[in-house]
Amino acid sequence: MRVLHVLDHSIPLHSGYTFRTAALLREQHALGWQTFHLTSPKQGETTAPVEEVDGLHFYRTPLATGTLASLPVGKELALMKQLETRLEEVAREVRPDIIHAHSPVLNVLPAIKVARRLGIPVVYEIRAFWEDAAVDHGTTSEGSLRYRATRKLETRAIQQVDHVFTICEGLRADIVGRGITADKVTVIPNAVDIDSFNLASPPDPELLKKWGLTGKTVIGFIGSFYAYEGLDLLLDALPALMASQPDIRVLLVGGGPQEANLRQQADKLGLNDVVIFTGRVPHKDVSRYYDLINVLAYPRHPMRLTELVTPLKPLEAMAQGQLFVASDVGGHKELVEHNKTGILFRAGNRDSLTQALLNLLNDRHRWPELKANGRQFVENVRNWQSSVANYRAPYQQLTGLQV
Repeated sequence: MRVLHVLDHSIPLHSGYTFRTAALLREQHALGWQTFHLTSPKQGETTAPVEEVDGLHFYRTPLATGTLASLPVGKELALMKQLETRLEEVAREVRPDIIHAHSPVLNVLPAIKVARRLGIPVVYEIRAFWEDAAVDHGTTSEGSLRYRATRKLETRAIQQVDHVFTICEGLRADIVGRGITADKVTVIPNAVDIDSFNLASPPDPELLKKWGLTGKTVIGFIGSFYAYEGLDLLLDALPALMASQPDIRVLLVGGGPQEANLRQQADKLGLNDVVIFTGRVPHKDVSRYYDLINVLAYPRHPMRLTELVTPLKPLEAMAQGQLFVASDVGGHKELVEHNKTGILFRAGNRDSLTQALLNLLNDRHRWPELKANGRQFVENVRNWQSSVANYRAPYQQLTGLQV
């Protein structure tokens, strides 16, 4: 089985998207499949047309240039044209049995054209809908002309491909609701590689001292600061938390579009000494920062994106035996069993978040059980071997190959 994956971006860039991709590819290799990987121009400037990263070879696509690439809408058209040209070149070289395009829709439209010209099957893996991501990024609003046009584009794409993969039941239901037959849609759930995660260790005393956390109760978040993550709600809850437990500190590790707003919010609340921004840290040091945190917070806001899409962060927390509270958006409820593997609170509600955190912090005798339940869940259910096995039947049906 030879599979050509078409990707938005990949490692060495760090994101939930790239980590999921790397895990999927390695597990497909473990099944004995040959995989080839092409990234779109959104990978950015690269040093060579082919790069090796962590044992994986990636074909790169040059940036789109010219007048069209600098215009609204035109830049997307230029990107797709550039990707289409590079994809056909790579496909003729590696001769795949199937082309597997991953979100966003800008990747699958060129893939459909190339696959049809070469007479091979094409599948589309949806991790989130492009129109919903654009709402969170602030480039459009739900129900706008652009939103509706993009939604139609996504629907057209899933109607044209030979099979659709997606990451969770929320997205699967939405896809079927667009008129796609249920047997044409397969869920490849988010999961973790257990061997890549060690159970939390005692915190590094020097790192505690560096960030002023010695003797403090630490609530934390590690990742990208997007608006949908709801970190503003966590900061809003801090005054009430501090009134009950003055030793609380909030550790925010990472960066992103909302960092400036969060810093301003902390300043306005008079909490500059309570909210610690570390900036981005080297990937090899991330586990050391997890060890500093008593309770992780995932306060995602309620919106289409978070209701439909399951994140990786709660699964990674479970793999490390970490405690966490999470909003009860659909994406979290699909992963977290309340009071068993984690604690859920009412999404968008500051008081509910405050109470959930205080209840957990004041009920420490339950911590070992919650940690053990979470670890058991990812070991037995949400592992990549089980998840990637779901590709087998659709691939075999489309190619006629025994896989």
